[in-house]
Amino acid sequence: MTTNNCYIIDTSSLVNLKKNNPIDLFPTVWKKLESLIDDKRLFSPEEVYSEIKKKDDDLYKWATKVHKKLFKKVTPKQIKIVGDILKEYPSLAHIDKESNADPWLIALAIELKEDRQHSLESKPIKRIVVTEERARGDRVRIPFVCDKFDITAIDVFDMFRTEGWKF
Repeated sequence: MTTNNCYIIDTSSLVNLKKNNPIDLFPTVWKKLESLIDDKRLFSPEEVYSEIKKKDDDLYKWATKVHKKLFKKVTPKQIKIVGDILKEYPSLAHIDKESNADPWLIALAIELKEDRQHSLESKPIKRIVVTEERARGDRVRIPFVCDKFDITAIDVFDMFRTEGWKF
């Protein structure tokens, strides 16, 4: 089963996936991700690449290999969206962190959703944020803010299930 979904993946999902499915031991998992990237159905903001750079050498090597296709540069539209998000949900940005990919992840999802709605594509495409963060009541986290913008948030294994992948 293949879908027409477009996924925007968070640092947490890539880090946890690599931890539980090392690239050298589970190459099929990573090839499947690369096929989504090649099909222009898996994206991430540049800020996620910056976070990966500081966390894990193997994951950083993989991310560098797919960098140009996976990681999207900041656009003026995203800057405006991040400003709007942080006005409403300032605690989404963490002052103590060197990088803050969370609002950029959501901004990219919003931008892709808006761009695709105005395109001439015949099939509707669902934008889904992939993160290991969980909604916890009214605590401002990625799933909470995604919900406010009518964007679905799932974890990486739910993405696999949605795509019908089995390993």
